[in-house]
Amino acid sequence: MNSKYIKENANDVVFNLEYNSERQHLIIPEYGRHLQKLIDQATVIEDRVERNKVAKYIIQVMGSLNPHLRDVPDFQHKLWDQIFIMSDFRLDVDSPYPIPSREVLQLKPDALKYPQNFPKYRFYGNNIKFMIDVANRWEEGELKSALVKVIANHMKKSYLSWNKDTVKDDVIFEHLLELSGGRINLTESSESLLTTTDLMRTNKRLSNKILPSGSVKPKITKNGKTNNPAHKNRKQL
Repeated sequence: MNSKYIKENANDVVFNLEYNSERQHLIIPEYGRHLQKLIDQATVIEDRVERNKVAKYIIQVMGSLNPHLRDVPDFQHKLWDQIFIMSDFRLDVDSPYPIPSREVLQLKPDALKYPQNFPKYRFYGNNIKFMIDVANRWEEGELKSALVKVIANHMKKSYLSWNKDTVKDDVIFEHLLELSGGRINLTESSESLLTTTDLMRTNKRLSNKILPSGSVKPKITKNGKTNNPAHKNRKQL
């Protein structure tokens, strides 16, 4: 006969609660506490053969979390590295891959050397300076003159996108002379750049998208509507 159920004391239950803040720190929390306990138990097994069996079983459990990757060699290498890391490098088993060390894990990568460019005219950007340097290396001729004109027009467009007003060509020529180190001088030339209206004009027409074969490009009527036959057929359905 079963013994009568004894009601537990609420104070004892609350007193025996185990909070995560009081538990052991999880090295890789993604695998959970149960897997961490399995690894801790495997580290204290004295028989090496049994310890290897348990380690392989734990690897299978870890791989079951990502079944589509558990048979990939690189992923297997990652799992073996993680089991050594979670054991705090105390697990002594035969691994099919090189065993990582604590020193290698704590190595920090070298700091990236970011380009430290502090241009005087930031609204032109670094690409303009690169283009000017390329133009300086070219020999005099029609090709270089065409490149210099493209650079000057692009500088004017960049200036207008920053200023949103207007700018004289003489200002662009002076900046070009300064950025080129005095090697590109258009201040005394009769060259004229594109106008502000041409540079800032926005194309309000429909974009040239790829249409299905046999379809007709829609046209905009005076009232702003399109006479696309596909739209008319859709209304009739």
